[in-house]
Amino acid sequence: MPDPSIHPAARVGLNVRFGHGCVVEEGVVIGDGCIIGHHAVLRRGTRLGANVQVGDHSILGQQPMRAANSAVTTDASHDGPLVGDRVRIGSGSVVYAGCELADDVFVADLATVRENVRIGRKTIVGRGVAVENHCTVGEFCKLETNAYITAYSTLGNRVFVAPGVVTSNDNFIGRTEERFKHFKGVVAEDGARLGVGCVILPGRRIGADAVIAAGAVLTQDAEPGTVYKGVPARAAGPVPEEQLLKNQS
Repeated sequence: MPDPSIHPAARVGLNVRFGHGCVVEEGVVIGDGCIIGHHAVLRRGTRLGANVQVGDHSILGQQPMRAANSAVTTDASHDGPLVGDRVRIGSGSVVYAGCELADDVFVADLATVRENVRIGRKTIVGRGVAVENHCTVGEFCKLETNAYITAYSTLGNRVFVAPGVVTSNDNFIGRTEERFKHFKGVVAEDGARLGVGCVILPGRRIGADAVIAAGAVLTQDAEPGTVYKGVPARAAGPVPEEQLLKNQS
């Protein structure tokens, strides 16, 4: 198998281990103690903190490509990504330029984190999760397998997103120029929990500690500390006191 290809202008810290066939481009900075997997690609400007693990066949620093009819992607190039200490990135993941992963973030296999995204410390981005551009995800969040976080969304701290959750940002479903005035992602405040397979419509705000039940379709804002169920989702009562974030150890 081929040896790693490391550009002479890359800066590599102490005790860094490279797998076979990985590529490190110009201007990359790799902190001490990092492990770079087989055939991983670190594109120009990628910056890794200390003790970062990058899985096999992952790409860091991917520049966005704009389709001819894309509504939210531009042709602008980006620096980075900036990856904090002890971040772990699974196999086959793509972390775009222009994003920031804080310390101790975990990105599982086959996940995608787009440009203009910030993910807070100790957040888990599960297998196959897509975090689209212009999103902010707080600290200690869990985004589970195959969740989709639409562009222009904001998640607070300790938000739980179950497998298969889908969020959306376009009420016009891609038709008419009017839609460009109304793009709006979702907002989930601290401690909000989104059940498996639920659907959140554009611009909805989910209050702190609210729960959206499995399979629900949220067409209205969700009040804090309230459970929402059904299609369309309706308030079904308060979240039990012992389940509130303030009562967790």
